[in-house]
Amino acid sequence: MAKAKGHVPVRMCVSCRRRRPKRELLRIVRTPEGFVIDRTGKRPGRGAYVCPDTPTCWEEKRLRRFAGGSAARLALELQAVLGGEVRDGEGAHLPTGQGTGDGERGAHGAPGHDGGGV
Repeated sequence: MAKAKGHVPVRMCVSCRRRRPKRELLRIVRTPEGFVIDRTGKRPGRGAYVCPDTPTCWEEKRLRRFAGGSAARLALELQAVLGGEVRDGEGAHLPTGQGTGDGERGAHGAPGHDGGGV
């Protein structure tokens, strides 16, 4: 009888919404200093995952879910960094975000919706 492998963590790309093993995705962390590529997966902060091998996942429109108004700068930096690929173990600093990108949104993400009843 073959020994079963351990649990494989699965994460979802914020751009294409494809589920893949965590090790296959690239984590981007929002820190007070800006966005940072987290190769270790252990940096503190709000993080999101993108497919490093799919250039369409680095497009501004697709990154807005995570980066909000900073998506254009994040997209340019991802294209520059992933085009040349970051050396292992080094975190690449990406442009500073201008807040969380959530704006005036309520509990369910709808503008002005506070989740209350009728």
